[in-house]
Amino acid sequence: MSPSKQASKDTLKKNLTAEHPVADKLKDTLHGSVDTLAEKVGTAEETIRETAQSSSETLAAKQNELEAKWNTSTVKKYATENPVVTAGIAFSVGMLVSAFLKRK
Repeated sequence: MSPSKQASKDTLKKNLTAEHPVADKLKDTLHGSVDTLAEKVGTAEETIRETAQSSSETLAAKQNELEAKWNTSTVKKYATENPVVTAGIAFSVGMLVSAFLKRK
């Protein structure tokens, strides 16, 4: 490319940049907004991950606690000693609940 063409291209670029101050300001503002948004999203993501981890640990502890209570409960003992009676009770309760729900 000849030096005169290169010089005219450089001059054209400078003129375009100098002639669009509003567009340049808008571009800078939008870049700033995107950067700020990215920071806030990053912070929100960290908070959500920490909360999810804490909730997971709490639920695991509650599950272990309930399992321990179930293993020592009299209901479990009765259900394992009398499975046919337990099935009959469950069937009867299901029929009663179904009958009440159909009436409404």
